[in-house]
Amino acid sequence: MSEYPADIYTEAEPDAYTLNNLGPLTGLAGIWTSAAGKDVAPKAEGPETSTYIEHAEFQPIDAQTNGPQIFYGLRYHVRIVKPDEVESFHDQVGYWLWEAATGTVIQTLSIPRGQTAMAMGHTTADAKSFKLEAVRGAETNGILSNPFLEHAFKTLRYNIAVTINDDGSWSYEQETLLSVLGKPEPFRHTDRNTLRKIGEPTPNPTARAAMAVEAEEKAKA
Repeated sequence: MSEYPADIYTEAEPDAYTLNNLGPLTGLAGIWTSAAGKDVAPKAEGPETSTYIEHAEFQPIDAQTNGPQIFYGLRYHVRIVKPDEVESFHDQVGYWLWEAATGTVIQTLSIPRGQTAMAMGHTTADAKSFKLEAVRGAETNGILSNPFLEHAFKTLRYNIAVTINDDGSWSYEQETLLSVLGKPEPFRHTDRNTLRKIGEPTPNPTARAAMAVEAEEKAKA
């Protein structure tokens, strides 16, 4: 039996206020930074551990519908540099999405090395921690890479675990399983960090419009 209604065409009527409907993603909304990231990456001579500085912005978008399906979400941009450097060590954009009806969390990601992926997981609206996974070859949570990465650093699996901390920060532990050319065993490329808020999110466009109408009506009262 499908978890979706028989009517796949009729559009749902979402709430204008995305920030009130993000479920477990609520704690990610805003602008964040940290200088304590840790990256373990493959190199010819063996694993290399690096410290990195991360700046991340997560802004609410208007609700998105696929017929009866509703996603509330955040558009994000992450930029990472190494200490005392200007050049981007890592740049990533995408969306974090929450589907309350099925308890599904989705992360889409794209990086300018010619790679994109969609990771999925299931949790509850009030969860303070959750995990997502993307698997090579999967139809609904897959990974696509450019020909060189497929040749030399083939991504087999991607996992990310997110924890919303009591002090208002949030942490992630990320593992990318790579098949590296010439190596007999897959390499576990890991990243972890704890980010602290430096700016509040901007309400999504339909929320701003609704707030303007409410303010006008209040002024007339």
